[in-house]
Amino acid sequence: MDKMKVTYEVMLGLSAEMVLDEALRKHRSEKLYKDIDEALATGDEVAFRHLTDELRAMS
Repeated sequence: MDKMKVTYEVMLGLSAEMVLDEALRKHRSEKLYKDIDEALATGDEVAFRHLTDELRAMS
């Protein structure tokens, strides 16, 4: 394999990993927002604090 092809494949792999990481982050963020809403609706302050801390840590 020539160096250019190897470089291309590495970059392609990194791009795919970045897309996957972003999709997973977005999914987790959406789930956290849903769970935060549920904690607010049920008055679960402990869960609310835990979930908002996790959401804040993602930023």
